[in-house]
Amino acid sequence: MIKNICIVEDEKYENLLPLVYMRPVYDLRCGILTLREKIENSFPSAKIFLHCRKYLEEKVKEINKNLLVNNLSGLDSCLFVNGRVILNSKTIKLISKKGDALYYSGDVFVAAKLSGNNLKKIISKLDSVLTKNLFEGIESANCEATIINFPWDLISNNGEQILSDFVLLNPPQKNIRGKVYKSAVLLNKKNIFIGENSVIKPGVVIDAEEGPVYIGKNVKVMSNSVIVGPCFVGDNSTIKIAAKIYENTSIGEFCKVGGEVEGSIIHSYANKQHDGFIGHSYISPWCNLGADTNNSDLKNNYGNIKVIINDKQVDSGKMFVGLIMGDHSKTSINSMFNTGTVCGVASNVFGSGFPPKYIPSFAWGGADSMTTYNLDNGIEVAKKVMARRKIEFTKADKNLLSKVFELTKNERIRRGISD
Repeated sequence: MIKNICIVEDEKYENLLPLVYMRPVYDLRCGILTLREKIENSFPSAKIFLHCRKYLEEKVKEINKNLLVNNLSGLDSCLFVNGRVILNSKTIKLISKKGDALYYSGDVFVAAKLSGNNLKKIISKLDSVLTKNLFEGIESANCEATIINFPWDLISNNGEQILSDFVLLNPPQKNIRGKVYKSAVLLNKKNIFIGENSVIKPGVVIDAEEGPVYIGKNVKVMSNSVIVGPCFVGDNSTIKIAAKIYENTSIGEFCKVGGEVEGSIIHSYANKQHDGFIGHSYISPWCNLGADTNNSDLKNNYGNIKVIINDKQVDSGKMFVGLIMGDHSKTSINSMFNTGTVCGVASNVFGSGFPPKYIPSFAWGGADSMTTYNLDNGIEVAKKVMARRKIEFTKADKNLLSKVFELTKNERIRRGISD
């Protein structure tokens, strides 16, 4: 039996920027659950330890008061799991067997089960992120796993993971716990879960014929909205009047979403209240998309979409990639984004035309010009936005935003963005 699990970040976290500037990779969402929650549910009796980059440590500790972060002292055995992988049942059984071993999927580290001197060696060398050379001399084996290499891997796997998480969570037979008005239509009702105190207003259609729909607690789905599964709507979120929420979409907790959304992940605490299309996108917490904000997710020539990740252009190999947006960013009314646009943390996008396909963190402007968004102003706005949801903006939040401002300074300079 696995007693202890340490969920770790490896050196490839950079390929998931800007989504992971403000969180460890394992706190990203794919499906109903975060990557971390999937690991925890796979080993329900194990004690969980967290490993993360040093600058995230203060905030991770603040959020996870009952867990040890970057501290493995006193353990006699531990299973290390890469926070950007999704394990399947076959691999879970494989790595649960006795004996120390190292597991890879291709060339990607998946897990390491260690004890005794092997464990002591790793603990003594484990620094900010895990690197392959830590495991030299330990016998390795191949295994199967879903690897999250880039942001679009979260998006392309989202529908399948909603299905998988729905089965894992195993909703009870009494699956409709909220209030559903008579004129609302539930298609394939057995494949729909509606949590306590949620309200499904007249004229709503929830279509679970092609995949499950999981709606959490205290959710309001307003009249004439359509939700098509596989789909997830988290606790305390609101789906606005006549919204069109298409398949393979996850909307996390405390979101307000209207207009048209397809194949996207809205992490949590984000607003897209008005008309406009968001497709094959990942929107981070505390973002606000102004009325009629739209993104393209398909090139006119139907070719592969190239995306700038960590300041380098990457061929996604995908026909559909939309907007990748970091925490605390905002758009004005009528904002437009090209296919595969990346927008960093705490940026403000406005003006006519398409802004650049890569918008650095703390950028202010749009297609015509951009300047640096003042850090102090960004902090004050973040305080106000979080206070509206009764979330305290702490010293750790301030330190984290300040660190991201510092980390992204050079990319603003390279793009000629003035202070």
